[in-house]
Amino acid sequence: MAKVRVAAVQAAPAYFDLGQSLERAADLTAEAARRGARLVAFGETWLPGYPMWLDACRDVAVWDHPAVKELYARLVANSVAVPSPATEALGEIARRNGVALVMGIHERVTEGAGRGTLYNSLLIFDADGRLAHRHRKLMPTYTERMIWGQGDGAGLGIGETAAGRVGGLVCWEHWMPLAHQAMHLAGEDVHVAAWPWVREMHLVASRHYAFEGRTFVVAVGSLGRVRDLPPELEPIEELRGQPDRLLLRGGSAIVAPDGRLLAGPVLDEEAILTADLDFEEITRESLTLDVTGHYARPDVFDFRVRR
Repeated sequence: MAKVRVAAVQAAPAYFDLGQSLERAADLTAEAARRGARLVAFGETWLPGYPMWLDACRDVAVWDHPAVKELYARLVANSVAVPSPATEALGEIARRNGVALVMGIHERVTEGAGRGTLYNSLLIFDADGRLAHRHRKLMPTYTERMIWGQGDGAGLGIGETAAGRVGGLVCWEHWMPLAHQAMHLAGEDVHVAAWPWVREMHLVASRHYAFEGRTFVVAVGSLGRVRDLPPELEPIEELRGQPDRLLLRGGSAIVAPDGRLLAGPVLDEEAILTADLDFEEITRESLTLDVTGHYARPDVFDFRVRR
């Protein structure tokens, strides 16, 4: 495969409602497919929504807070077990539209080691509906550690899909150099950089990743407003009385292997960004920099991933 059209879906889910969010994902994926996309990507924990309340609400970290415990229980109930009817639905969305689908989820472990733990995960489905890869965020950042466990090395790889070799990292993993190298060694054609929203420095990190890894990057963020915050908690003072104020502003973009922008960034509105990727550009750009080839220097460095 030499060329493929990809799409970054920048939209709000139905926060804390897995069923409605799946329906919205189905509609948005279908629209992206109608626009010719063969790979469709959503943002960080899009199912059922990034936990904006960690930063935007009061008393989140108060010990034994009844409202936070109720909220966490609601989040768990609307998270995605793997496998489950929700993953079957996602696979069917991919199959019905003939696209590779990359979806950020709150992943709920229901059995075995870690039962009851939530992970910040990326799922990659092939166009036939098969789950091709799962990545769990290695290191939740700051207050995120209240709700997510730490992922492991098993997810540092790619999914073989009809749209190419697709991998992804989540948010601040894009400032973990060793995670980068593991993913570069996996041989990505397309890398999905999943963010809550793509701030200026997040776009810098996404463009750097593309340049460093000689890969295409789909940097995708979401939308979220004050009115989407959970009613169990009180917003911080500066947000009160502003239900339409954006807390997650999108900022999605698509980046070429030389770091140039192919689409976006788009802020403050729902959008489906598309770009046509020429995979031969990866080879052309590798002439001058290839961190898994002539720039790797295995005579100087050793690298190992504990999977």
